[in-house]
Amino acid sequence: MICGSMAFSKEMLETQKTLEEIGHKALVPVDTVECIENPGLNMDLEHCISTQVDKKCFDLIAESDAILVLNHEKNGIKGYVGGATLMEIGIARHLNKKIFLLHNLPTEEEQRYVLEIKATEPTVLDGDLTKIGPGANKKI
Repeated sequence: MICGSMAFSKEMLETQKTLEEIGHKALVPVDTVECIENPGLNMDLEHCISTQVDKKCFDLIAESDAILVLNHEKNGIKGYVGGATLMEIGIARHLNKKIFLLHNLPTEEEQRYVLEIKATEPTVLDGDLTKIGPGANKKI
């Protein structure tokens, strides 16, 4: 399951394609295409509640072998991880899923819950998706 801020929706689809090219099955949040078409949709509480997008994403995490967090720069923070993504990391940790971060995390001064993310022992890919390893139909 590819996780991250929905501001990175376009990048999620690009990453999905790349992962599938190297042999993985990659899942994206259920409203990824809609968030590309309507960038403010992910901040629409009514949309989030009516579609239960959080629960659907948690279900996709449960189906996956691992999660990949797209933690690109956002709001001037390199390695940004938002609140919803933090919850997804917690779910993945609870379900004993492998956790990959595309980039290094920001400092704890830049984002207060970096310690909690580090405690999940994620693998940082330094921007290189091939570090996930051979596909063999791994579901991400």
